[in-house]
Formats: sequence, C-alpha cells, structure tokens
Amino acid sequence: MTTQTERPRKRLPVAERRALIVEAAGRLFGERGYDDARLDDIAAAAGVTKPIVYRHFDGKRALYLSLLERHRQDLDSFAGAIPAGGDLEQRLRAVLEVWIDYVETHSYAWKMLFRDTGGGDEVMAFRRDVHARARAVLAQIIRSLADGSIPRREIEPLAELMSMGMGSLVLWWIENPGISRRAVVDAITRVWLGVLTERDHGLPTG
Repeated sequence: MTTQTERPRKRLPVAERRALIVEAAGRLFGERGYDDARLDDIAAAAGVTKPIVYRHFDGKRALYLSLLERHRQDLDSFAGAIPAGGDLEQRLRAVLEVWIDYVETHSYAWKMLFRDTGGGDEVMAFRRDVHARARAVLAQIIRSLADGSIPRREIEPLAELMSMGMGSLVLWWIENPGISRRAVVDAITRVWLGVLTERDHGLPTG
C-alpha cells in the first residue's frame, strides 16, 4: 500500500526498458570491457533489477553479443547514405557526417571492437565477423565512389586499411575531446580523396 507521500513506480514499456538496458550495457562494456562489466552494475545503471535484465537477455554474453549484432546491422546503412548528386568531396563529406554522428552516439562499439579482448572464443569470433562486415561495407563504398579507377585486387586491402585507420582515429578522438569534430571529418576526407583520386603510379593494374 502506498501513502500520500509515496507514488507507485511508473512501469516502463518493454521496448523502453530494453533500450535503457542496452544503453547502460554499451557504456559499461565500453568503459570496463567484457570481463569487468558485471550484470549487477549494468542493471543498476539502467535503473532496473537483475531479474529484469534476464527477462530481456539470457545473460551477460547474450547482452554483449546483441550489442555487436546491432552494430553489425547498422553498418549497412552507411553505404546507403552516399548521395547520388554532388562532386566527390561533397558525397564523401555527406557519408562521413552520418558516420561521425553514429560514432558520437555509439562510441562504445569501437571500444568493444578495438580495445576489448575478453569474452572467450565465441565473442572473439563475433568481433572478427563484425570487422569483416565493416570491411565489406567500406569496399562497397570504395567501389561506388572510385567509379572503376581502383584495381579490383586493391579494393579489399584498401577497405581493411581504411577500417582500421578510421577505427583507431575515432578511438583517439574519443579520448581527446579537445579535438574538434570538424578536424576529424576534414582529416578523414583528405585521406579518402587521396585514395580515390590518385591515378596510375606505374603499378600494375587489373
């Protein structure tokens, strides 16, 4: 029974409660890594009880993998963000702005992928799969923007190079908040333009 000074706790919709759990989990996994992030702490950060977390996820591993899976699915949206019109730099900046928006909202994903090594073989295999998906998306972007100017044999290595380079850059940026967003976008744009506009330097083609 509640008194005049007590109010019953508002019951959140299922989707909203799940979103709070996912947000708290991403933050703590990003800060502490898989091994040091406890489910009790995730529940507390989300403002729910541990049994509530178990209603949505089978356990810590399932919660961690669900975050990686969501990131893997989100990767496909970046290639679709390239506008059809505009010059190369305008098209590049458009997709990079979308990507940077995502990084700012989901910075934990890069920490989970590039910094965390916990979780065992299953989690490590899933991280590798997310990396592979990121490489495939970047290869698609290179093909779209290069318009046939880059030999096919170079596309996947370039995609891997850009994936790891951009991942390292945003991790550095996250840890150095004094660096402006504009500087990061300008730097990445400069590199992409160099990759996409350089022509034959006597290297074999095909």
